Amino acid sequence: MHEISLVQNLLEQLRDLAHQNNAQRILRVKMVIGPLSGVVIDSFTFGFDILTKQEQLFDQATLEISIPKVVFRCVRCGHEMETDGQRPSGCLACSEPILMPEGGDDLILQQVELE
Repeated sequence: MHEISLVQNLLEQLRDLAHQNNAQRILRVKMVIGPLSGVVIDSFTFGFDILTKQEQLFDQATLEISIPKVVFRCVRCGHEMETDGQRPSGCLACSEPILMPEGGDDLILQQVELE
């Protein structure tokens, strides 16, 4: 469960942001986590909930996660298919089985609300 270490790194980044902006609290954190990132969203959320309750800077913080779509491009004809992250079995235009994902592996701190 590497999500706990990801959350620990996120909290360190948030501490730095709070310090740089003389903030007393982190109120809201928005993340983008791609379905191909290898991050289990439930585990990440669980880790965030547990670790933020241990420090006053984060004790009111809420976490919002957006999960972007993934585009799979056919290597033969270039046709693009957008999915929630599941690889299509083949190209809908030419039946080519080899499709390359574009994006979907993001792990981005998108926005932080400070007080």
